[in-house]
Formats: sequence, structure tokens, C-alpha cells
Amino acid sequence: MPTLKDLLAAGRLIQAPGASDVLTARLVEQAGFPAVYMTGFGATATTLGMPDLGLMTQSEMIDHARRMVRATSLPVIADADTGYGGANNLLRTVEDYAQVGVAAIHLEDQTLPKRCGQLAGIQLVSAESQVRTLKGAVSARGKSDMLLIARTDALGVQGIEEAVRRANLYAETGVDLVFVDGVRTIAQAEAIARGVPGRKVLSIMDGNEVQKLTANDIQEMGFDIVFYALSTLLAAARAAKTILDTLKNDGTTIAAASGMATYDEFMGMVGYDRFHDFEEEFGQA
Repeated sequence: MPTLKDLLAAGRLIQAPGASDVLTARLVEQAGFPAVYMTGFGATATTLGMPDLGLMTQSEMIDHARRMVRATSLPVIADADTGYGGANNLLRTVEDYAQVGVAAIHLEDQTLPKRCGQLAGIQLVSAESQVRTLKGAVSARGKSDMLLIARTDALGVQGIEEAVRRANLYAETGVDLVFVDGVRTIAQAEAIARGVPGRKVLSIMDGNEVQKLTANDIQEMGFDIVFYALSTLLAAARAAKTILDTLKNDGTTIAAASGMATYDEFMGMVGYDRFHDFEEEFGQA
């Protein structure tokens, strides 16, 4: 399986659908994508049943990443929020993510407590402070192959010019890619593509205008990685609600059965045959 560095060197856009849990990460791999994005929004929703308001702890996110890395051979790109505290917390965060085998993490420039990049009320640290943080992350990484992505949430707070300024400033710290979050319009994506010459990430949020962009469009703009952070989570939540509403109203799931995986299909998704065959060969006679 190619590493994330290999994929970047190949020069083709890396589509990384979001996975909120390990099962979804396996489905991303089975669908043929080259990488998977461990979304903090999704991790919070599936682990705590709560919104993305900085409620997941460092250890909870590391455990989530460890399970995802174990479950898939794809490179896992993980949300590392703000590093979970001060300088020494950042050191531990970078080392721990690298130790569990994550291919890349992104660190953002919000103040604590952070929140989802699509929400109002975001507050930013100064650009100069974040430069120091990112330089610390580069130092903490040491000789690890884990890539570092510098994320800025300045777009929704201070506008496109400041977002582009910060992205270029952060790119000079030694990180591998930059990421302007909160992009809603095609014009914003185009402005980032023009204004940020280095390697960069785009995140597609379903329901915004940027959802209209195809992979070819995004590649032609010059982005290197694209996240579809919440697509699978939103689809799964709607499907679950539909089947539950049907069961409640009809007393049976028959009317919605066409939207469900069969039992056999699901067992294929979770890799049952591998365990069955192993037990047949090596289990107790």
C-alpha cells in the first residue's frame, strides 16, 4: 500500500473521505480510496454523541486513531485539534500520533476551547503564536515519517486575505501542507488555490457550493488532498433515522429494507471470511 508521501509524490489528487469510526474507515478502503480522514467532528459524534466543541480529550483521540490505523491499510490523516494544551502537550500529541502509525495530522490556530470550523464563535490565536506552535510540532516530529498539516480557521473569522496570509506564513515553518478550513464557495476555493502556491488541502462540506466541485475540478485548481469530512457520517445518520422512523410508524422495517445492507453483505464489510478461514485452519479440532 502506498504511503501518503508516495501518493503526494505521484502528483494526483488524494481523495480522503472522512470516517467517524473504524467500520467506516474499512468501507472507505473497500471503496478503493487511497487514504482516509479521521474527522474530529465524527469522532466526537460517534464516541460521545455530542457536537464538536473540543470535548474529546487527547487520549480519546489517540485511542480512536490507533483503532483506525489497525483496521485499515490506508494512510490515516487525523485531526489533532490544537494539540490539546501547552507546548509539552503538543510534544506528547505529536509523538503519540506518530507512535500509533498515523500518516498525517493537522493542527489548527483556534484558541481553547476549539470548535468545529463551520460554527460561529471561533476565536484565533495570533499568527505569530501559531507559527511558534507549528515550529514546535516540526521539532517534536523528529525523524518520524508522519506529515504535518497546518490548518487555519481564519477564513470565517477574518476573511480570505487573512486566511491566505496565514496559510503562506504557516507553510514557512517546515510543515508539509496547509489547510484553510471553512471553505463554502467555489470563489473561496479558487482564491486559496491562486494565493497559496505550496501543497494544500481542501475540505468539502456537504450542503455548501463547493460540493459541486468534482475531483477533476479540485485537481486542476492545484490542491493536493481533498477531505469529504462528514459525507459518510451524514449519510449514515439519515439512513439510521429513516429505518427507526419506519420501524416506529409501521411496526416493521420492510418498507425501508431496500436501503439496508444484507446480513451477508455486512459480514463481508467487517472481514468475517478472514477469521472464519483462520479458525478452520488453526482452531481446536
